[in-house]
Amino acid sequence: MNFQQLLDGAEVLSQSGNPAVAGVEYDSRCVRPGTVFVAMKGETSDGNRFIDQAIAAGAVAIVTDSAKETPRPAVAWAQVAHGRRALARLSANFYKRPAERISNTGITGTNGKSTTAFLIESILQASGRKTALVGTIEYHVAGKILPAPHTTPEALELNRLLSEGLGLGVTEAVMEVSSHALEQQRVFGIPFDVAVFTNLTRDHLDYHGTMEAYFGAKRILFEGCGTEPPRAAILNTDDEYGRQLLKLSKKKSSVVLSYGLTAGDFHAESIEITPRGTRFQMVTPEGKIAMWSPLIGNVNVYNVLAACAAGYARGCSAEAIAKGIFNLASVPGRFERVDCSQPFTVVVDYAHTDDALRNLTALARDFVARAGSVDRLRGKVITVFGCGGDRDRAKRPLMGEAAGSGSDFVVLTSDNPRSEDPLAIMNDALVGLQKSGAKYSVEPDRNKAIGLALRQASPGDIVLFAGKGHEKVQVTRTGTIPFDDVQVAREHLRELGYDCESSARAGSAGTTA
Repeated sequence: MNFQQLLDGAEVLSQSGNPAVAGVEYDSRCVRPGTVFVAMKGETSDGNRFIDQAIAAGAVAIVTDSAKETPRPAVAWAQVAHGRRALARLSANFYKRPAERISNTGITGTNGKSTTAFLIESILQASGRKTALVGTIEYHVAGKILPAPHTTPEALELNRLLSEGLGLGVTEAVMEVSSHALEQQRVFGIPFDVAVFTNLTRDHLDYHGTMEAYFGAKRILFEGCGTEPPRAAILNTDDEYGRQLLKLSKKKSSVVLSYGLTAGDFHAESIEITPRGTRFQMVTPEGKIAMWSPLIGNVNVYNVLAACAAGYARGCSAEAIAKGIFNLASVPGRFERVDCSQPFTVVVDYAHTDDALRNLTALARDFVARAGSVDRLRGKVITVFGCGGDRDRAKRPLMGEAAGSGSDFVVLTSDNPRSEDPLAIMNDALVGLQKSGAKYSVEPDRNKAIGLALRQASPGDIVLFAGKGHEKVQVTRTGTIPFDDVQVAREHLRELGYDCESSARAGSAGTTA
Protein backbone atom coordinates (compact mmCIF):
# COMPACT_ATOMS: atom_id res chain seq x y z
CA MET A 1 0.00 0.00 0.00
CA ASN A 2 1.23 3.50 -0.76
CA PHE A 3 0.65 6.77 1.08
CA GLN A 4 -2.05 8.07 -1.28
CA GLN A 5 -4.02 4.83 -0.99
CA LEU A 6 -3.72 5.02 2.80
CA LEU A 7 -5.18 8.57 2.77
CA ASP A 8 -8.28 7.55 0.81
CA GLY A 9 -11.37 9.08 2.41
CA ALA A 10 -9.43 11.21 4.92
CA GLU A 11 -10.10 14.94 5.09
CA VAL A 12 -6.75 15.95 3.59
CA LEU A 13 -6.03 19.68 3.38
CA SER A 14 -2.65 19.27 1.69
CA GLN A 15 -0.43 16.35 0.73
CA SER A 16 2.98 15.60 -0.78
CA GLY A 17 4.94 12.42 -1.46
CA ASN A 18 3.78 8.86 -2.03
CA PRO A 19 6.08 6.27 -0.41
CA ALA A 20 5.23 2.64 0.23
CA VAL A 21 3.73 2.17 3.69
CA ALA A 22 4.55 -0.63 6.14
CA GLY A 23 2.43 0.45 9.09
CA VAL A 24 0.50 3.19 10.91
CA GLU A 25 1.24 4.51 14.40
CA TYR A 26 0.15 7.45 16.57
CA ASP A 27 2.66 6.71 19.36
CA SER A 28 6.15 7.79 18.28
CA ARG A 29 7.67 5.09 20.52
CA CYS A 30 6.08 2.42 18.31
CA VAL A 31 7.34 3.82 15.00
CA ARG A 32 9.47 1.50 12.87
CA PRO A 33 11.05 2.00 9.42
CA GLY A 34 8.32 2.42 6.78
CA THR A 35 5.69 3.66 9.25
CA VAL A 36 3.24 6.53 8.77
CA PHE A 37 3.09 8.60 11.96
CA VAL A 38 -0.24 10.29 12.75
CA ALA A 39 0.52 13.35 14.87
CA MET A 40 -2.65 14.49 16.61
CA LYS A 41 -3.71 16.59 19.56
CA GLY A 42 -4.88 14.55 22.54
CA GLU A 43 -6.51 15.35 25.88
CA THR A 44 -3.26 15.77 27.79
CA SER A 45 -0.53 15.75 25.15
CA ASP A 46 0.08 16.75 21.54
CA GLY A 47 1.54 14.14 19.22
CA ASN A 48 2.86 16.91 17.00
CA ARG A 49 5.64 17.42 19.54
CA PHE A 50 7.04 14.01 18.57
CA ILE A 51 7.16 14.35 14.78
CA ASP A 52 10.95 14.60 14.62
CA GLN A 53 11.33 11.68 17.02
CA ALA A 54 9.09 9.59 14.73
CA ILE A 55 11.14 10.56 11.68
CA ALA A 56 14.34 9.60 13.48
CA ALA A 57 12.77 6.18 14.21
CA GLY A 58 12.09 5.59 10.51
CA ALA A 59 8.72 7.18 9.70
CA VAL A 60 8.38 7.69 5.93
CA ALA A 61 5.31 9.95 6.16
CA ILE A 62 3.69 12.30 8.64
CA VAL A 63 -0.02 13.04 8.96
CA THR A 64 -0.63 16.08 11.17
CA ASP A 65 -3.68 17.97 12.42
CA SER A 66 -1.58 21.08 13.13
CA ALA A 67 -1.37 23.97 10.67
CA LYS A 68 1.68 25.22 12.58
CA GLU A 69 3.84 22.25 11.58
CA THR A 70 5.83 22.58 8.36
CA PRO A 71 6.75 19.65 6.10
CA ARG A 72 10.09 18.03 6.86
CA PRO A 73 12.53 17.18 4.07
CA ALA A 74 12.79 13.57 2.86
CA VAL A 75 9.40 12.44 4.27
CA ALA A 76 5.91 12.51 2.78
CA TRP A 77 3.47 14.90 4.42
CA ALA A 78 -0.26 15.41 4.84
CA GLN A 79 -2.19 17.97 6.82
CA VAL A 80 -5.68 16.87 7.89
CA ALA A 81 -8.66 18.63 9.38
CA HIS A 82 -9.12 16.26 12.32
CA GLY A 83 -6.43 13.98 13.73
CA ARG A 84 -8.57 11.21 15.21
CA ARG A 85 -10.86 11.02 12.19
CA ALA A 86 -7.77 10.74 10.01
CA LEU A 87 -6.38 8.01 12.25
CA ALA A 88 -9.67 6.14 11.89
CA ARG A 89 -9.64 6.37 8.09
CA LEU A 90 -5.97 5.43 7.77
CA SER A 91 -6.36 2.52 10.20
CA ALA A 92 -9.39 1.18 8.35
CA ASN A 93 -7.61 1.51 4.99
CA PHE A 94 -4.43 -0.16 6.22
CA TYR A 95 -6.34 -3.16 7.60
CA LYS A 96 -8.63 -3.32 4.52
CA ARG A 97 -11.73 -1.98 6.26
CA PRO A 98 -12.47 -4.95 8.53
CA ALA A 99 -15.44 -3.28 10.26
CA GLU A 100 -17.29 -3.18 6.95
CA ARG A 101 -17.01 -6.97 6.67
CA ILE A 102 -18.31 -7.70 10.19
CA SER A 103 -21.77 -7.12 11.69
CA ASN A 104 -21.20 -4.71 14.58
CA THR A 105 -23.36 -4.24 17.65
CA GLY A 106 -22.56 -1.22 19.86
CA ILE A 107 -23.73 -0.73 23.44
CA THR A 108 -23.66 2.64 25.18
CA GLY A 109 -25.04 3.98 28.48
CA THR A 110 -23.83 4.64 32.01
CA ASN A 111 -24.48 1.28 33.65
CA GLY A 112 -24.90 -2.25 32.35
CA LYS A 113 -22.75 -2.02 29.20
CA SER A 114 -20.34 -4.80 30.14
CA THR A 115 -22.97 -7.30 31.26
CA THR A 116 -25.14 -6.55 28.24
CA ALA A 117 -22.14 -7.01 25.92
CA PHE A 118 -21.27 -10.37 27.49
CA LEU A 119 -24.91 -11.47 27.19
CA ILE A 120 -25.15 -10.46 23.52
CA GLU A 121 -21.92 -12.30 22.78
CA SER A 122 -23.31 -15.41 24.51
CA ILE A 123 -26.52 -15.23 22.43
CA LEU A 124 -24.58 -14.86 19.18
CA GLN A 125 -22.34 -17.79 20.13
CA ALA A 126 -25.41 -19.89 20.95
CA SER A 127 -26.55 -19.08 17.40
CA GLY A 128 -23.34 -20.63 16.08
CA ARG A 129 -21.63 -17.35 15.17
CA LYS A 130 -17.98 -16.54 15.76
CA THR A 131 -17.55 -13.34 17.75
CA ALA A 132 -15.25 -10.59 18.90
CA LEU A 133 -15.98 -8.51 21.99
CA VAL A 134 -14.52 -5.11 22.88
CA GLY A 135 -15.25 -3.74 26.34
CA THR A 136 -14.26 -2.50 29.76
CA ILE A 137 -13.36 -5.85 31.32
CA GLU A 138 -11.48 -7.57 28.50
CA TYR A 139 -11.39 -8.08 24.75
CA HIS A 140 -12.35 -11.37 23.09
CA VAL A 141 -11.28 -12.48 19.61
CA ALA A 142 -12.68 -15.82 18.46
CA GLY A 143 -12.40 -17.27 21.96
CA LYS A 144 -9.04 -15.67 22.81
CA ILE A 145 -9.09 -13.31 25.80
CA LEU A 146 -6.98 -10.14 25.69
CA PRO A 147 -6.49 -7.38 28.29
CA ALA A 148 -8.56 -4.19 27.81
CA PRO A 149 -6.55 -0.98 28.31
CA HIS A 150 -9.62 1.10 27.36
CA THR A 151 -13.36 0.39 27.17
CA THR A 152 -13.20 1.46 23.52
CA PRO A 153 -9.68 1.49 22.07
CA GLU A 154 -8.27 4.02 19.62
CA ALA A 155 -9.23 3.41 16.00
CA LEU A 156 -5.85 1.84 15.18
CA GLU A 157 -6.11 -0.88 17.85
CA LEU A 158 -9.79 -1.40 17.08
CA ASN A 159 -9.21 -1.98 13.37
CA ARG A 160 -6.21 -4.19 14.15
CA LEU A 161 -8.34 -6.31 16.50
CA LEU A 162 -11.19 -6.59 13.99
CA SER A 163 -8.73 -7.53 11.26
CA GLU A 164 -7.32 -10.28 13.46
CA GLY A 165 -10.85 -11.45 14.14
CA LEU A 166 -11.68 -11.61 10.44
CA GLY A 167 -8.65 -13.80 9.90
CA LEU A 168 -10.01 -16.17 12.55
CA GLY A 169 -13.49 -16.30 11.04
CA VAL A 170 -15.24 -13.68 13.18
CA THR A 171 -18.57 -12.56 11.69
CA GLU A 172 -19.98 -10.51 14.60
CA ALA A 173 -18.42 -7.90 16.87
CA VAL A 174 -19.96 -6.64 20.10
CA MET A 175 -18.55 -3.36 21.42
CA GLU A 176 -19.05 -1.25 24.48
CA VAL A 177 -18.92 2.29 23.11
CA SER A 178 -18.01 4.84 25.79
CA SER A 179 -19.03 8.49 25.72
CA HIS A 180 -15.34 9.42 25.56
CA ALA A 181 -14.87 7.24 22.47
CA LEU A 182 -17.90 8.79 20.78
CA GLU A 183 -16.88 12.35 21.65
CA GLN A 184 -13.30 11.74 20.53
CA GLN A 185 -14.46 9.89 17.39
CA ARG A 186 -12.48 6.74 18.13
CA VAL A 187 -15.22 4.75 16.38
CA PHE A 188 -15.38 7.14 13.40
CA GLY A 189 -16.21 5.14 10.29
CA ILE A 190 -17.34 2.00 12.15
CA PRO A 191 -20.73 0.96 10.71
CA PHE A 192 -22.96 -0.29 13.52
CA ASP A 193 -25.77 -2.58 12.45
CA VAL A 194 -27.33 -2.57 15.94
CA ALA A 195 -27.01 0.14 18.62
CA VAL A 196 -28.13 -0.46 22.23
CA PHE A 197 -28.84 2.18 24.89
CA THR A 198 -28.92 0.99 28.53
CA ASN A 199 -29.49 4.14 30.63
CA LEU A 200 -27.98 7.48 31.52
CA THR A 201 -27.15 8.61 35.06
CA ARG A 202 -24.63 11.06 36.45
CA ASP A 203 -21.07 10.10 35.49
CA HIS A 204 -18.06 11.54 33.63
CA LEU A 205 -19.16 15.13 34.18
CA ASP A 206 -15.53 15.99 34.90
CA TYR A 207 -15.06 15.40 31.17
CA HIS A 208 -18.41 16.33 29.59
CA GLY A 209 -19.37 19.17 31.92
CA THR A 210 -23.15 18.74 31.79
CA MET A 211 -25.66 15.91 31.49
CA GLU A 212 -26.79 17.43 28.19
CA ALA A 213 -23.26 17.19 26.76
CA TYR A 214 -22.87 13.67 28.19
CA PHE A 215 -26.11 12.63 26.48
CA GLY A 216 -25.02 14.40 23.30
CA ALA A 217 -21.96 12.15 23.14
CA LYS A 218 -24.07 9.01 23.64
CA ARG A 219 -26.50 10.16 20.93
CA ILE A 220 -23.72 10.02 18.32
CA LEU A 221 -23.97 6.21 18.27
CA PHE A 222 -27.57 6.51 17.07
CA GLU A 223 -26.87 9.26 14.55
CA GLY A 224 -23.87 7.57 12.95
CA CYS A 225 -20.22 8.54 13.44
CA GLY A 226 -18.94 9.05 9.92
CA THR A 227 -21.40 6.37 8.78
CA GLU A 228 -25.11 5.86 8.22
CA PRO A 229 -27.18 5.53 11.42
CA PRO A 230 -27.52 1.97 12.76
CA ARG A 231 -30.08 -0.22 11.05
CA ALA A 232 -31.56 -1.22 14.42
CA ALA A 233 -31.82 0.78 17.66
CA ILE A 234 -32.51 -0.99 20.98
CA LEU A 235 -33.66 1.50 23.62
CA ASN A 236 -34.48 1.38 27.33
CA THR A 237 -37.66 3.45 27.40
CA ASP A 238 -37.92 3.25 31.20
CA ASP A 239 -35.09 5.81 31.01
CA GLU A 240 -35.90 9.45 30.20
CA TYR A 241 -32.97 9.68 27.77
CA GLY A 242 -34.00 6.42 26.13
CA ARG A 243 -37.38 7.98 25.37
CA GLN A 244 -35.61 10.92 23.74
CA LEU A 245 -33.56 8.53 21.62
CA LEU A 246 -36.76 6.73 20.61
CA LYS A 247 -37.97 9.88 18.81
CA LEU A 248 -34.59 10.31 17.10
CA SER A 249 -34.22 6.68 16.09
CA LYS A 250 -37.69 6.44 14.57
CA LYS A 251 -36.47 8.98 12.00
CA LYS A 252 -33.08 7.38 11.40
CA SER A 253 -33.24 3.59 11.93
CA SER A 254 -35.41 1.10 10.05
CA VAL A 255 -35.83 -1.13 13.13
CA VAL A 256 -36.53 0.42 16.54
CA LEU A 257 -37.15 -1.86 19.53
CA SER A 258 -37.98 -0.60 23.02
CA TYR A 259 -37.48 -2.50 26.25
CA GLY A 260 -38.40 -1.96 29.88
CA LEU A 261 -39.20 -3.86 33.02
CA THR A 262 -42.98 -3.90 32.52
CA ALA A 263 -43.55 -2.23 29.14
CA GLY A 264 -41.89 -2.10 25.73
CA ASP A 265 -41.45 -4.39 22.73
CA PHE A 266 -39.38 -6.55 25.09
CA HIS A 267 -40.47 -6.66 28.75
CA ALA A 268 -40.73 -9.07 31.65
CA GLU A 269 -43.62 -10.80 33.37
CA SER A 270 -43.69 -13.00 36.48
CA ILE A 271 -40.18 -12.09 37.62
CA GLU A 272 -38.83 -14.49 40.24
CA ILE A 273 -35.47 -13.61 41.81
CA THR A 274 -33.64 -16.23 43.85
CA PRO A 275 -30.10 -16.44 45.27
CA ARG A 276 -29.29 -18.77 42.34
CA GLY A 277 -30.60 -16.63 39.51
CA THR A 278 -33.57 -14.91 37.90
CA ARG A 279 -36.56 -16.44 36.14
CA PHE A 280 -39.21 -14.60 34.13
CA GLN A 281 -41.42 -14.68 31.06
CA MET A 282 -40.05 -12.39 28.37
CA VAL A 283 -42.65 -10.76 26.16
CA THR A 284 -41.35 -10.19 22.60
CA PRO A 285 -42.94 -9.03 19.32
CA GLU A 286 -43.30 -12.72 18.42
CA GLY A 287 -44.64 -14.14 21.67
CA LYS A 288 -43.32 -15.10 25.09
CA ILE A 289 -40.07 -16.86 25.92
CA ALA A 290 -39.36 -18.54 29.26
CA MET A 291 -36.08 -17.11 30.55
CA TRP A 292 -33.67 -18.31 33.20
CA SER A 293 -30.48 -16.35 33.93
CA PRO A 294 -27.86 -17.15 36.56
CA LEU A 295 -27.53 -13.36 36.96
CA ILE A 296 -29.48 -11.87 39.83
CA GLY A 297 -31.83 -8.91 40.25
CA ASN A 298 -33.96 -6.43 38.34
CA VAL A 299 -30.90 -4.59 37.09
CA ASN A 300 -29.91 -7.78 35.27
CA VAL A 301 -33.44 -8.23 33.95
CA TYR A 302 -32.83 -4.95 32.12
CA ASN A 303 -29.50 -6.23 30.81
CA VAL A 304 -31.08 -9.49 29.66
CA LEU A 305 -33.93 -7.67 27.90
CA ALA A 306 -31.47 -5.39 26.09
CA ALA A 307 -29.34 -8.34 25.00
CA CYS A 308 -32.33 -10.38 23.85
CA ALA A 309 -33.68 -7.47 21.79
CA ALA A 310 -30.24 -7.08 20.19
CA GLY A 311 -30.07 -10.82 19.48
CA TYR A 312 -33.54 -10.66 17.93
CA ALA A 313 -32.43 -7.71 15.76
CA ARG A 314 -29.44 -9.83 14.62
CA GLY A 315 -31.78 -12.63 13.56
CA CYS A 316 -31.16 -15.06 16.42
CA SER A 317 -33.87 -17.62 17.17
CA ALA A 318 -35.87 -17.73 20.40
CA GLU A 319 -34.07 -20.96 21.30
CA ALA A 320 -30.62 -19.43 20.79
CA ILE A 321 -31.61 -16.32 22.76
CA ALA A 322 -32.79 -18.37 25.76
CA LYS A 323 -29.75 -20.66 25.55
CA GLY A 324 -27.33 -17.72 25.35
CA ILE A 325 -28.82 -16.10 28.44
CA PHE A 326 -28.75 -19.40 30.34
CA ASN A 327 -25.13 -20.06 29.36
CA LEU A 328 -23.67 -16.87 30.87
CA ALA A 329 -23.12 -17.78 34.52
CA SER A 330 -21.28 -14.61 35.59
CA VAL A 331 -19.43 -11.52 34.42
CA PRO A 332 -16.07 -10.64 36.05
CA GLY A 333 -16.46 -7.91 38.64
CA ARG A 334 -20.23 -7.67 38.22
CA PHE A 335 -21.91 -9.03 41.37
CA GLU A 336 -19.03 -11.50 41.45
CA ARG A 337 -19.20 -13.75 44.49
CA VAL A 338 -16.17 -14.71 46.56
CA ASP A 339 -16.76 -18.11 48.13
CA CYS A 340 -14.53 -19.50 50.86
CA SER A 341 -17.31 -21.50 52.55
CA GLN A 342 -18.01 -18.56 54.85
CA PRO A 343 -21.53 -18.30 56.37
CA PHE A 344 -22.16 -14.91 54.73
CA THR A 345 -22.10 -13.70 51.14
CA VAL A 346 -19.19 -11.67 49.72
CA VAL A 347 -19.64 -9.79 46.45
CA VAL A 348 -17.30 -7.66 44.32
CA ASP A 349 -19.00 -5.19 41.98
CA TYR A 350 -17.96 -2.34 39.67
CA ALA A 351 -20.68 0.04 40.96
CA HIS A 352 -19.01 3.47 40.87
CA THR A 353 -21.91 5.92 40.49
CA ASP A 354 -24.65 6.81 42.97
CA ASP A 355 -27.26 5.14 40.76
CA ALA A 356 -25.20 1.95 40.50
CA LEU A 357 -24.68 1.91 44.28
CA ARG A 358 -28.42 2.27 44.85
CA ASN A 359 -29.09 -0.63 42.49
CA LEU A 360 -26.36 -2.75 44.08
CA THR A 361 -27.45 -2.21 47.68
CA ALA A 362 -31.13 -2.74 46.74
CA LEU A 363 -30.19 -6.03 45.10
CA ALA A 364 -28.15 -6.98 48.18
CA ARG A 365 -31.06 -6.11 50.49
CA ASP A 366 -33.41 -8.30 48.45
CA PHE A 367 -30.78 -11.07 48.35
CA VAL A 368 -30.38 -11.28 52.15
CA ALA A 369 -34.15 -10.99 52.67
CA ARG A 370 -34.82 -13.96 50.39
CA ALA A 371 -31.98 -16.00 51.88
CA GLY A 372 -33.12 -15.05 55.38
CA SER A 373 -36.67 -16.27 54.74
CA VAL A 374 -35.15 -19.74 54.23
CA ASP A 375 -32.49 -19.65 56.95
CA ARG A 376 -34.50 -17.50 59.39
CA LEU A 377 -31.67 -14.99 59.60
CA ARG A 378 -31.99 -11.22 59.36
CA GLY A 379 -28.95 -10.44 57.28
CA LYS A 380 -27.22 -7.06 57.17
CA VAL A 381 -25.89 -5.23 54.12
CA ILE A 382 -22.27 -4.15 54.67
CA THR A 383 -20.78 -1.95 51.94
CA VAL A 384 -17.19 -0.91 51.27
CA PHE A 385 -16.81 1.88 48.72
CA GLY A 386 -14.68 4.81 47.68
CA CYS A 387 -14.70 7.48 44.96
CA GLY A 388 -12.26 7.93 42.11
CA GLY A 389 -9.82 10.82 42.08
CA ASP A 390 -9.51 13.36 39.24
CA ARG A 391 -13.19 12.80 38.45
CA ASP A 392 -16.49 14.59 39.05
CA ARG A 393 -16.34 15.79 42.67
CA ALA A 394 -20.04 16.59 42.81
CA LYS A 395 -21.03 12.92 42.60
CA ARG A 396 -19.02 11.96 45.71
CA PRO A 397 -21.58 13.05 48.35
CA LEU A 398 -24.30 11.48 46.19
CA MET A 399 -22.40 8.20 46.26
CA GLY A 400 -21.94 8.49 50.02
CA GLU A 401 -25.65 9.01 50.56
CA ALA A 402 -26.56 6.17 48.18
CA ALA A 403 -24.21 3.72 49.94
CA GLY A 404 -25.43 4.74 53.38
CA SER A 405 -29.13 4.70 52.50
CA GLY A 406 -28.92 1.14 51.20
CA SER A 407 -26.63 -0.36 53.85
CA ASP A 408 -26.64 -1.24 57.54
CA PHE A 409 -22.93 -0.51 57.85
CA VAL A 410 -20.52 1.26 55.49
CA VAL A 411 -16.75 1.35 55.35
CA LEU A 412 -15.64 4.44 53.44
CA THR A 413 -12.25 3.88 51.85
CA SER A 414 -10.07 4.76 48.88
CA ASP A 415 -10.80 3.72 45.30
CA ASN A 416 -8.39 4.97 42.62
CA PRO A 417 -7.29 8.33 44.10
CA ARG A 418 -5.03 9.06 41.11
CA SER A 419 -3.34 12.44 41.71
CA GLU A 420 -5.64 13.50 44.56
CA ASP A 421 -5.26 13.11 48.33
CA PRO A 422 -7.37 10.06 49.31
CA LEU A 423 -8.50 11.75 52.53
CA ALA A 424 -9.79 14.78 50.63
CA ILE A 425 -11.80 12.50 48.34
CA MET A 426 -13.21 10.62 51.31
CA ASN A 427 -14.21 13.85 53.03
CA ASP A 428 -16.29 14.77 49.97
CA ALA A 429 -18.13 11.44 50.14
CA LEU A 430 -18.47 11.61 53.93
CA VAL A 431 -20.90 14.52 53.68
CA GLY A 432 -23.46 12.34 51.92
CA LEU A 433 -22.71 9.28 54.02
CA GLN A 434 -23.38 11.19 57.23
CA LYS A 435 -26.59 12.59 55.74
CA SER A 436 -27.86 9.02 55.24
CA GLY A 437 -27.66 8.30 58.97
CA ALA A 438 -26.02 4.91 58.42
CA LYS A 439 -23.44 3.48 60.77
CA TYR A 440 -20.02 3.78 59.23
CA SER A 441 -16.28 3.56 59.64
CA VAL A 442 -13.53 5.37 57.73
CA GLU A 443 -10.41 3.49 56.63
CA PRO A 444 -8.30 4.99 53.80
CA ASP A 445 -6.28 1.78 53.29
CA ARG A 446 -8.49 -0.32 51.00
CA ASN A 447 -6.86 -3.57 52.05
CA LYS A 448 -7.56 -2.84 55.72
CA ALA A 449 -11.08 -1.64 54.85
CA ILE A 450 -11.87 -4.98 53.21
CA GLY A 451 -10.59 -6.84 56.28
CA LEU A 452 -12.59 -4.57 58.60
CA ALA A 453 -15.83 -5.20 56.70
CA LEU A 454 -15.34 -8.97 56.66
CA ARG A 455 -14.75 -8.98 60.42
CA GLN A 456 -18.07 -7.18 60.90
CA ALA A 457 -19.99 -9.87 59.00
CA SER A 458 -22.25 -12.43 60.68
CA PRO A 459 -24.07 -15.46 59.25
CA GLY A 460 -26.68 -14.36 56.71
CA ASP A 461 -25.05 -10.98 55.95
CA ILE A 462 -23.86 -9.76 52.58
CA VAL A 463 -20.60 -7.81 52.21
CA LEU A 464 -20.25 -5.62 49.11
CA PHE A 465 -16.94 -4.35 47.77
CA ALA A 466 -17.99 -1.67 45.31
CA GLY A 467 -16.19 0.50 42.79
CA LYS A 468 -13.31 -1.48 41.31
CA GLY A 469 -14.95 -4.69 40.13
CA HIS A 470 -12.75 -6.42 37.56
CA GLU A 471 -9.82 -4.00 38.02
CA LYS A 472 -6.50 -5.54 39.05
CA VAL A 473 -4.66 -2.35 40.05
CA GLN A 474 -5.08 0.74 42.20
CA VAL A 475 -3.96 4.06 40.73
CA THR A 476 -2.39 6.47 43.24
CA ARG A 477 -0.34 9.65 43.05
CA THR A 478 2.82 7.60 43.61
CA GLY A 479 2.06 5.13 40.82
CA THR A 480 -0.01 2.07 39.96
CA ILE A 481 0.04 -0.88 42.34
CA PRO A 482 -1.43 -4.38 41.98
CA PHE A 483 -4.79 -4.57 43.74
CA ASP A 484 -7.61 -7.04 43.15
CA ASP A 485 -10.66 -6.84 45.45
CA VAL A 486 -11.41 -10.53 44.85
CA GLN A 487 -7.92 -11.68 45.81
CA VAL A 488 -7.68 -9.34 48.80
CA ALA A 489 -11.06 -10.55 50.07
CA ARG A 490 -9.91 -14.17 49.71
CA GLU A 491 -6.72 -13.43 51.66
CA HIS A 492 -8.70 -11.94 54.55
CA LEU A 493 -11.22 -14.78 54.52
CA ARG A 494 -8.29 -17.22 54.68
CA GLU A 495 -6.93 -15.33 57.70
CA LEU A 496 -10.37 -15.65 59.33
CA GLY A 497 -10.09 -19.43 58.99
CA TYR A 498 -12.28 -20.11 55.96
CA ASP A 499 -11.34 -22.70 53.32
CA CYS A 500 -10.88 -20.82 50.03
CA GLU A 501 -8.99 -23.64 48.34
CA SER A 502 -11.73 -26.27 48.70
CA SER A 503 -14.35 -23.76 47.54
CA ALA A 504 -12.27 -22.85 44.50
CA ARG A 505 -11.89 -26.54 43.57
CA ALA A 506 -15.60 -27.15 44.04
CA GLY A 507 -16.44 -24.12 41.89
CA SER A 508 -14.07 -25.29 39.17
CA ALA A 509 -15.54 -28.78 39.22
CA GLY A 510 -19.04 -27.32 39.01
CA THR A 511 -18.04 -25.21 36.01
CA THR A 512 -16.67 -28.11 34.01
CA ALA A 513 -19.29 -30.66 34.93
